[in-house]
Amino acid sequence: MEESEIIEIVSALPGVVSLTASAADGSPESAWGDTFFFYDPDGDTPDTHRFPFATIVGSNYKGFDEASNLDRPGVFRVNVAVGRSAFETLFGRSPKDAAEHLSDHDVAASDVLFPHPNYASQAWVSVINPAQRTSAELRPLLELAHDLARNRYDPRG
Repeated sequence: MEESEIIEIVSALPGVVSLTASAADGSPESAWGDTFFFYDPDGDTPDTHRFPFATIVGSNYKGFDEASNLDRPGVFRVNVAVGRSAFETLFGRSPKDAAEHLSDHDVAASDVLFPHPNYASQAWVSVINPAQRTSAELRPLLELAHDLARNRYDPRG
């Protein structure tokens, strides 16, 4: 899957606002080119109150998020907030226990689903350059994250 295909799939979900960070929107330079997906059906939630349910990141965040070595040419990582239940199903442990088991995963490997190097405790998962092994798994995870975000936005459904 290419970044553009993922952006198209997620942006087509109902109520999604996507933002690809740039200088024009005031994003910090370290985020330029990264894409963030929010559930905001009316498109009027202030940026300061939006929280993404998925992101696409194409470079390291120096001093914070470097474990996946995203500064390699052609590399991007898709990050998805899947919720505790799905996280436990995928990895056999609670998100709160993920940090102590992160070394069980190669967080720089392509086409492998792994706990997010920094946000696993918040039930985020990641995949670098999704391809043959993870493409079929990624789409339902993105849809799940969208559903969870929609339910947080309007708990009545």
